[in-house]
Amino acid sequence: MTGAIPLPSSSEEGLGVVPKGKLTKDAPLAKLVWFKSGGAADWLFEPEDLDDLLSFLSGLDEGTPVMALGLGSNLIVRDGGLPGLVVRLGKAFAHVEVLPDHELRCGGGASGILVSSTARDAGIAGLEFLRGIPGTVGGFVRMNGGAYGREVSDILVDCDVAMPDGQLVRLAANELRYSYRHSALPDGAIVVSARFRGTAGDPRAIGAEMDRIAAAREESQPLRTKTGGSTFKNPPGDKAWRLVDAAGCRGLKIGGAQVSEKHANFLINTGEATSADIEGLGEEVRRRVAESQGVSLEWEIQRVGRW
Repeated sequence: MTGAIPLPSSSEEGLGVVPKGKLTKDAPLAKLVWFKSGGAADWLFEPEDLDDLLSFLSGLDEGTPVMALGLGSNLIVRDGGLPGLVVRLGKAFAHVEVLPDHELRCGGGASGILVSSTARDAGIAGLEFLRGIPGTVGGFVRMNGGAYGREVSDILVDCDVAMPDGQLVRLAANELRYSYRHSALPDGAIVVSARFRGTAGDPRAIGAEMDRIAAAREESQPLRTKTGGSTFKNPPGDKAWRLVDAAGCRGLKIGGAQVSEKHANFLINTGEATSADIEGLGEEVRRRVAESQGVSLEWEIQRVGRW
């Protein structure tokens, strides 16, 4: 296995499928992730549409690493960058369609805000919590994203997934074998659309709940900083922020990275932090919590790429 990526020129020997979308070599990723740190992708592909994505994937060398990138929240891209192919779903995958029976069909690139707002306007309740998830459908379906007492597993009917070999499969919610912030989707699988089901509701009441969620996030989380969302999973029966606070880590710094003073389960880039600073700070927090509180915190933020 060479891991070579087909290049967008018919003159290239061993060319796979020429994409219609944008293919960029050595693409900087720091500007695309919330932490604003990290290295480049070997290749960044922004497909024109679903057929373009499936066709291009089918032409990759077997074993080529593939990873989807949404809004770049909940993600540390290490400073050595990402091997293989990073796929970023654009406008063609950001649609939300209202279906019968209080359902929505949502593209993998649609944001949680767009999905919840469309549900509100259609009088579909039960999806308000997506207003509090800073990501796209593809990411929170993969990770069983949740907030304010609800999770994607509560609302997902099925999803369409582009496999690394270019095959498109439809998986029912139970086939994802959801657990807390985890699914059984294999590495390299890209969620291109998902169908959610809610219940009948009053748009005014739905909107009021979304406003409450937005206000709660603004009040408690460092949303206006370079951050990545909740850093660690909540252990059973406890809160990660409480354990971090009890270990004396609120405000702790390594290089340009700091544990937020506002919410102890958030790491922030104070200016020029490297991804190594951020990940190293997280590991130091884990060490101190384990030593003082007897709990081994698990990362919720995904950490990817070369050291």
